[in-house]
This record gives sequence, structure tokens and C-alpha cells, in this order.
Amino acid sequence: MGKAIMIHKLNEKGTEVWKYYGTIRSKTPTSITIEAKFDRDEIQFQGIILRKGDRFVETFYSDRWYNIFEIYDVETKQLKGWYCNVSRPARIEDSHVFADDLALDLIVYPDRRWLVVDEDEFAQLEISQEDKERAQEALEQLIQLVRERMPPFDIP
Repeated sequence: MGKAIMIHKLNEKGTEVWKYYGTIRSKTPTSITIEAKFDRDEIQFQGIILRKGDRFVETFYSDRWYNIFEIYDVETKQLKGWYCNVSRPARIEDSHVFADDLALDLIVYPDRRWLVVDEDEFAQLEISQEDKERAQEALEQLIQLVRERMPPFDIP
């Protein structure tokens, strides 16, 4: 598709904390997949080195409480892993995506090992009990997708 789109990362209160551009790769009635380049200085995050220019293939869903980012190395093009954000369902508009991040994250390595991060931060969020339950359910759904090697975790 190739059309530019702005991604807005919001906190649990709906306040924007980061925005960046990506390019639309595909779209369904309930999801959008975009491609974006990592635009920050190199950092190490849970054993994955993120470098400026790394390719992110990001899927946002309007009917699921998470989004999934596949991360590829800028030079080798190798899959580094997946970064999964537990979030409220995305608001997908013509040229914008809005995602309310709920702090809880799942890191999945290429060998399918996984790690839940930011549980302490999640526990301190001032969100409804329903949102907390939905977030925990979303985390369990993601872990089940990994265990069963369901897309996008089916890449060899």
C-alpha cells in the first residue's frame, strides 16, 4: 500500500508520549500493519540491541488488547524478535493510529523464549478493574500464540 501513517503512542490516560511515521503494508477491517524504522540511538533492551534504522513491522488491532512489533536488524535483516505491547484496542483512522499502552509487555526471542516485562509498572497504573482483567487476558492470549507458533510467531 505504501501510504504514510502517523502512529501515536499514548499512555493509559490517553496522553501522547511518542509519535512517529510508518508506511502502511496491509489493512483489514480490524487491523493495520505498518513498517517503521527505529529512530532512536542504540539501546539494549532485555538482551535485544535496538539500533537506529532497525526495521519494525508493527500490527495494531482494533479488536484486540495488544499490538505486535516484529524487529529486524538494519544490517543483517535477521529477525531480532517480537515486542508485544498490551494496550487498549487501537483506534485506526485514515492516516493515524492511536494506541493506549498499558505498560505490560511481552518480549519474544527468535527461539520462542519469552519474557514478561513491566509487571510492576502495570500494577501501579490507575485503570479500571475491567481494563486490568482485559490486559491480563491479552497477555495470556499472546503467550498462547507463542506456544502454538501461531502468526506472527510462526516465522522459522
